[in-house]
This record gives sequence, C-alpha cells and structure tokens, in this order.
Amino acid sequence: MLKLAVLLVLIFYVADCIAEQGVSAKKIKLGMSNALTGPAAKLGLELKKGSLAYFHKLNKTGGIHGREVELISLDDAYEPIHTVANTHQLIAKQVFALFGYVGTPTSHAVMSIIKYKQIPYLMPFTGAKFLRTPTQKNIFNLRASYAQEAQVQVNYLVEKQHFKNIALVIQADEFGLAAEAVFTQSLSSYNLNPVVVARFQRNSNDIDKVLVKLLQQPVDAVIFVGTYQPFTSLINQGFAKGFNPYYSSLSFIASKEVFSELSQPSKILITEVVPNPDSCQWQVCKQFRADMKSAGHNELNRIQFEGYLNALVFAQAAKQCAIELNRECLIAQLEQFSLSNLTMPIQFSANNHQGSQQVYLSLSDAVN
Repeated sequence: MLKLAVLLVLIFYVADCIAEQGVSAKKIKLGMSNALTGPAAKLGLELKKGSLAYFHKLNKTGGIHGREVELISLDDAYEPIHTVANTHQLIAKQVFALFGYVGTPTSHAVMSIIKYKQIPYLMPFTGAKFLRTPTQKNIFNLRASYAQEAQVQVNYLVEKQHFKNIALVIQADEFGLAAEAVFTQSLSSYNLNPVVVARFQRNSNDIDKVLVKLLQQPVDAVIFVGTYQPFTSLINQGFAKGFNPYYSSLSFIASKEVFSELSQPSKILITEVVPNPDSCQWQVCKQFRADMKSAGHNELNRIQFEGYLNALVFAQAAKQCAIELNRECLIAQLEQFSLSNLTMPIQFSANNHQGSQQVYLSLSDAVN
C-alpha cells in the first residue's frame, strides 16, 4: 500500500512538472502576443491565421502524438508596454513556448523576460540582429535577417537602377534604429550615405514632416522602414505634390496591402522572406493553399504563409520528441531540424538559429 502511495505521488509530481511547461496528456499550449488591432493589425492577424490553419489540420489528424496544439493569442497593438504585460500573462498561463510575436520593438521589450525565464521564443516576425547574434539557446528565427534584406534592396537600387541619391524614412523606435544601421552599412559598401534621414512615430500615420524633408533634397529613391499605412500615405501624398521617386521597403511592410492601397501607379520594390504562395508549385505551397481553403480562407498572402511555415517547423520538431516533450528536447530537435525538400530550404544548427537565408523580390506593376 505504501509503495502504491509513493508511486501515485511520483506520477502526480511528474505530471505537474510537465503541466508547468504547458504540456499535458492532451494539449500543448503556445503563447502569442502580437498586433491584432491598430495600424499594424494586418500583420498579427494574418500571421496568426496562417499558423492556425496548420494547427487546425494537425489537430484534426492526431496532433503531436495525441496532443492538440492550443494557440493562446493576446493583442498588444504593436506597443511594447502591452507586449510585456501579455508575456507575463502567457507565462502565468504556463505556456510551453512563446510563438509568432510581431515586431522589433515588441520583441526587444521582452528580451529580459525571455532570458530570465529561458522559455523558447520561436519564429518572431522580425529580422532584428539582437535575436540572431550572438546565437541564444532558446531563440529561433525562421525568416532572413534585415541585414540580408537591406543588402538585396541596396544592390538592386544601386546596381540595377543606378541610383545614388537614396533617402531613409524610418520608424522612430528599435525597429527603425536596427534598420537604419543595416541600410547605412549596405549603402556604405557603395561609398554612399543617405541624402536624407527622416523619422516618424510608431503607430502614427503622420508623415507630413517627413515629406517636407524629402522635398528639400534631390531624391532618386526612398527606403521606407515601418508599417504599411504610413508607407502608402507617404506614396499617395507625395504623388499629389509631384514627388514620385522609386520606393523600397522590408518584408515587414505587408506588400499585398501596400499594392492594393495605392491611388496611382508607383515604382516599388519590397523584399520578401517567403515565396509567393499564390503561384509557387512546391509541395509545401500546395499544402498551404489546400489547408487555408479547408480553414475557409480564399485570399492568400505571404504573411499567412510565413505563419504556416512557423507552425510547421514547430510541429515537425516537437514530433521528434515523441511522448517526452519538454523544452530541452524541443530545442535539441530544432537545432537538428532540416527541410531540404523545399526550394526554400529551412535548416537550423547549434550555431545557427535562423532557419532560412532566402530573400525574394516583389515589384509593383509600375516597375518595368
């Protein structure tokens, strides 16, 4: 009888330890904080939509060794103060990992929490350097870095378009500072400096002062760092004042939204970190289209596809842990993870926690 009692205590103790990590016999809890409202809402909503489409299919087909994935999602409106509060709340809910956060300033705000708690921080929607260098055991990125995107953009603007008068318009926060550094470095490789550097407030659509500053200098191209609403406002208001340079921006911009909200044809280059899911013919693209349709979504975009790939990577790595799923095992499996059957290869290692190195180009119809 005593042996049975001891055995039961041990069983309940082990179960409690597992539950503390967000894993039970039937469920795995992931925590997500991103912009579901506000000017950057499209990013958070679409990223979440793609992840949920994958998890929905996964859960219908047995989950991860019988466990369903539950994605607990909180809205931070792309404001770091809310991200911090949400992260504390998600950790209090005992999530297994933090997953699919959106943004550089928001990610930067929770780094001290992530490092202290050593909770996995998986596939954030940002290319910031501090999440990549140095490699941190519990942080994994899917997407290419902003430095890689910046170099591709500058190469195109200088070598393909032969521009020299290039301006920077940047969001006045950690995102803008990170991007300013990599773009300035890329321009310096051609012995160029930005002819104008103008800043605007995050979650603001007020770019009047930016436009005034741009009109004071000869500008061939404008590199924009921010979200899609102020970007389209700058393009449309600039056109109304006779200012119609070449524009470029990072993948964070949501290219489909930008192209759909322009009031006139404009020359725009946007770097992307996943291929176009509407047209690519690789198996993962076909699977994505089918799963999105099953989830009731007919309009597709790259943000959804990135969210879908984020979920796929997590699930495939977690499956390798079999029944004993814990954070140490997940990290070990991610460091061995490889998808070589994709044209966009995804591969991690102990020294490389960025799965993809690929950068693609989206060009507006006005670009010849």
